[in-house]
Amino acid sequence: MTEQDKNMSENETNIDTPVEATAEQEAPAQPNLEEQLSAKDARIAELEQALQLAKKNESEAMIRARAEIDNVRKRVEQDVDKARKFALEKFSNELLPVIDNLERALESTDKTNPEHKATVEGLELTLKSFLDTVKKFGIEVINTEDSQLNPDMHQAISMVESPEHQSGQIVNTIQKGYTLNGRLIRPAMVIVAK
Repeated sequence: MTEQDKNMSENETNIDTPVEATAEQEAPAQPNLEEQLSAKDARIAELEQALQLAKKNESEAMIRARAEIDNVRKRVEQDVDKARKFALEKFSNELLPVIDNLERALESTDKTNPEHKATVEGLELTLKSFLDTVKKFGIEVINTEDSQLNPDMHQAISMVESPEHQSGQIVNTIQKGYTLNGRLIRPAMVIVAK
């Protein structure tokens, strides 16, 4: 064997050795790569679950926010509606004495006297016009004729014996009561039968 053949033979041996060593190194690396892939797959699954949970929470939060917005809108609409209905309450309370005074003027005027006929007609028309106007804005008189005492609408200031009336029935009205859109603004002051 020549020197060249020996060198070649040694080179082949040297070449084979590293190749075998590399193959041995790759074998442990493959399970490590599989472990990494498995860990990445587990992490992906974990992140997908977290994403689904976040989507669900976001969806629920949106539904709650929409419901809250709807509730606030309804409350505001109710408040505006109440404000519209009852904005006249203070003003109405100031007008009630004017109505009372017109009624007293009519009661105290001698209706049989021909000289007062024009005054009586003027007072009656003024009162009627005034009552019609306030009725347009929701102010109504509480009915007390032939009715039983209703503590929500009437204020009993006295009780009298009356054989013509049942117990608790209204005998006389001292001062008329009024409501504004169904809400009491002044109770009727009445005398009730025992």
